[in-house]
Amino acid sequence: MLPSADSAPAHDPYAALRVPDFRRLVSTRTLLTVATRVQGLVVSWQIYHLTGDPLALGLIGLSEAIPSIVVSLYAGYVADTVRRKRIVTAALLVLVLCAAALAALASPYGIGLLAKGALYTLPLYAVIFVSGLARGFMGPALFSFMPQLLPDRALLPNAITWNSTTYQASAVLGPALGGFLIEPLGVAWSYAVALGLLLLGLVQFIRIADRPLPPMEGERLSLKDSVLSGLRFIFGNQLVLAALSLDMFAVLFGGAVALLPVFASDILKVGARGFGQLEAAPAIGSVLMAIFLTYYPLKRKAGLKLLWAVAGFGLATIGFALSRNFFLSLFLLFLTGVFDSVSVIVRSTLIHVYTPEYMKGRVSAVNNIFIGSSNEIGAFESGTAARLLGTVRSVVFGGLMTLLVVAITTWRADKLRKLESGTK
Repeated sequence: MLPSADSAPAHDPYAALRVPDFRRLVSTRTLLTVATRVQGLVVSWQIYHLTGDPLALGLIGLSEAIPSIVVSLYAGYVADTVRRKRIVTAALLVLVLCAAALAALASPYGIGLLAKGALYTLPLYAVIFVSGLARGFMGPALFSFMPQLLPDRALLPNAITWNSTTYQASAVLGPALGGFLIEPLGVAWSYAVALGLLLLGLVQFIRIADRPLPPMEGERLSLKDSVLSGLRFIFGNQLVLAALSLDMFAVLFGGAVALLPVFASDILKVGARGFGQLEAAPAIGSVLMAIFLTYYPLKRKAGLKLLWAVAGFGLATIGFALSRNFFLSLFLLFLTGVFDSVSVIVRSTLIHVYTPEYMKGRVSAVNNIFIGSSNEIGAFESGTAARLLGTVRSVVFGGLMTLLVVAITTWRADKLRKLESGTK
């Protein structure tokens, strides 16, 4: 039962940011996200202009998703058995090396001299594959490490919202910065900027104090049983499973972002700078909605609001596909970010609240397969559909499939439909 308005403590929207190690983690994620968004924008622009093939854009996502999925369940087990700071530090080091490799491949004075044209994409895909391995291990460890930095569990919802807000703000800055860098600096120096940001993020993360693993409950399980326990937990909890499934299929089929180089170059004809603005638009919507939810958190009918938000995401995606006006396209992408922010915050809150601390690595690994990799697989689906159906029709198809997923989830997941709040 909620306390009365007179007795309830005043809501502090900055509570989690008052914790020094949480601030360091947020700044690390900010630098990491800006760097990877710059890097992702540059590599997609580079590969599309080397090949002229939208399917090649889809292969970028597949190259990163396959290794991430393959190692995810084992990475979740590792995150629950090895100190999480050590895992994240090692993964960040690998990402730094990958960024250095991309810069070297693009340099006219380096490896770039050895390969020209479409063949040049092969070593790029190889580097992306390695970064996917690092991402697969870092995701569960970072997800489960964050709550350990908070001195009070009551700070968790606020920390999740700030995590989402700063992530989306970084996702705004990254594409805008990448689009601004490509024309004056070129591909190689744009990669070098991403490398510098990753190094700063690594230094900031090292400053966070290490934490011991949470105590296990019951007997220590074998690797197989430990991995399966995370799957059993997810599939045994209708609320968490429904939220994950809804988000996964929406991202899988609604992946218009993967085809933005095609829209920017061939449909809207706005060049690299316009491409960066299109990339940034969803994140601007996400960060503004996340800031709003920081001050006015969802307290009633969270499940229905989640369903309406994903439906809005699908409708805005369809509208974007049909738009031929650059500013209307920006606005519709902005709306996809607004709706997606609601989904991200509700889903993250549900997983953190309903998952025991000692299982968060394994559950996060399943979440990574559902959500993290669905972005990349969605990019592959979008590229394949664009090759078969055409770019515009493929995005319309994705939006319609998103609406179908919402309808099925509304019908089947009564607990999510009736959910009042994301907290117990």
